[in-house]
Amino acid sequence: MKKATAMLLAALLASAGALAQAQPQAHDDSTVDKAVKVKQAGEIRSGDPSRWHKDDPTRQARLKTLQKEIGAAYAEAKNACRESAAAERPACLKEARATYEQDMKNAPAQLDAAPEGSVQTTRTVQN
Repeated sequence: MKKATAMLLAALLASAGALAQAQPQAHDDSTVDKAVKVKQAGEIRSGDPSRWHKDDPTRQARLKTLQKEIGAAYAEAKNACRESAAAERPACLKEARATYEQDMKNAPAQLDAAPEGSVQTTRTVQN
């Protein structure tokens, strides 16, 4: 009986390790394109552009900004997928695309549900 329990525990630990490896990696600057990093560094040296501190005046402008942010998040997710193991890449890209499509679909509803200028995107991890 002890041997069966030990084998079950080992199998559970192995599957937990596989799940931990399948989880998306944390997004940090390592997923940003090199050209974008260079551009961002120049912008940081120049300080915040004044446009960053102005709310978008219309719903359409806020929607356009949100869609642009969703597209940037998708680009970062694709870059992160490219850095993953070759066997995991197709599933990672598929998940990134599904998240992008879902965020784009929900963008108008997010604008309707949030006060002006406070739209936040969230990411749902499916198990």
